[in-house]
Amino acid sequence: MTNLLTTIEETVEASPEATAIGFENRKISYEELWERTKKFAYALSDAGINPGDRIGVYLPNIPEYVTAFHGILCAGGVVVPMNPQYKSREIEHLLADSGAKAVVGLSELIGQVTEVQDETNIETIVSVGPTTKDAIEFETFLADDTLDVIDRADNEIAVQPYTSGTTGRSKGVLLTHSNLEFEARVSPQIHDGIAKTDKMLGVLPLFHIYGMTVTMLATLYGGGSYHLLSEWSAQETLDLISDEGITLMHAVPTMYNDLVNYAAAKDYSLETVRFANAGGSSLPREVIQRFEELFEPSLLEGYGLTETSPVTHANRLDDRRIGSIGKPLPGVESKIVNGNFEELPPVERGPVNDETNLENVVGELVIHGPNVMRGYHNLDDANEEVFTEEQTRRWFHTGDLGYRDEDGFFYIVDREKHMIVTGGYNVYPREIEELLFEHEGVADAAVVGIEDDRRGETVKAFVVPQSNDEVTPEKIKKYCLENLAEYKHPREVEFTNELPRTTTGKVQKFVLESEK
Repeated sequence: MTNLLTTIEETVEASPEATAIGFENRKISYEELWERTKKFAYALSDAGINPGDRIGVYLPNIPEYVTAFHGILCAGGVVVPMNPQYKSREIEHLLADSGAKAVVGLSELIGQVTEVQDETNIETIVSVGPTTKDAIEFETFLADDTLDVIDRADNEIAVQPYTSGTTGRSKGVLLTHSNLEFEARVSPQIHDGIAKTDKMLGVLPLFHIYGMTVTMLATLYGGGSYHLLSEWSAQETLDLISDEGITLMHAVPTMYNDLVNYAAAKDYSLETVRFANAGGSSLPREVIQRFEELFEPSLLEGYGLTETSPVTHANRLDDRRIGSIGKPLPGVESKIVNGNFEELPPVERGPVNDETNLENVVGELVIHGPNVMRGYHNLDDANEEVFTEEQTRRWFHTGDLGYRDEDGFFYIVDREKHMIVTGGYNVYPREIEELLFEHEGVADAAVVGIEDDRRGETVKAFVVPQSNDEVTPEKIKKYCLENLAEYKHPREVEFTNELPRTTTGKVQKFVLESEK
């Protein structure tokens, strides 16, 4: 493999007339997608974009995103995905840090780019939709000629996404052509591959590695069809699944929570879906139970990070354990280590119950494999912190605490930085959040640690109550105290209308901690 696109090109040659993309009652064939991809690549080259140059993609989930993404790779460039909800201050960091020379953006977002252009290296701006003097309209930018795929070595950078910013300033992640090719090829093995008859739900945002790799790239690699939604809506998602006969479904836990809470959810069967997967953040067991009571498919949990392209672990339909993130993908190695990088022993079978002593089995999850990033962009100190060399292995530190069992299943307890130490006891917020989700009066919840003069830290819960429910903070405290050890129950409960989340559904706990 010399360029990730060589694998997509094989799909085009095999099935030129097959549907590659579905969007708003429009079908785009593989042949049409490939032609536009190569025209976009030629235009980039003609605009002075050289192999290795960064190009920002500032678009929602629309066909032009797929064309631009593949066109950039075809020209040998590096894709810098940009959240279309970001404002000028946020995109300035991405563009300046990456050194991007061009941006492809939605017309109404171009003003955000021009506002910071003088602080960046941006020379070319392409607009999807009505344009101004500052940008070239997308269809006009497409060249008459096409460009053949430019060779790039396996270890050359293909995509430079930025971490989601749940703890502050985001970091550029250097993902190679071989990183992404591995994920596009191997991650579909968790649902027995992607057939030409498969239809993938495209609701995960394409600027995020989960949507980019596991849904878009994997689908086009396998020759299936990719059906886009430009923004999240429970009703539109259920309608799309029903109307198109979607067979494969990936989403984040908050999306599944929205689906089970959607008033008309019981009117849908999802009978065509042969595989439903959740990733991106922890999946409450209560959401799994409610989803499977309402709909046909089982809801399986997986695990991954931007730095690992992303999937490292997954449950399978025939090899599943609720409460677990599953087993490592083929070719991926993982282990649980303590602070001295010593591997910790497994439990006999997970998930463990509350009475089990986790102190000697919980440690940090570390990963080695062909999907692990080359490193963070221009952050040598950060790279030294997240990698450990051991003999012939280069292990990535995930920052997640967990354990494993003797059957090979792994379990995440919480983020290392989120663990609360209260009166000498370790408290994992996820355990409390799982309990809160089981309460009929709770729609959403997050738990953080707050300062306490006596205990050092204590527990605080932020709760989004169900509408028209008579639940109160005092009732929530009583409920937790009845179901948890005394030191674990929230001393404070604050009701809120919504939790601060990233676009992919991760709770921004640093925001909650600043409000406590």
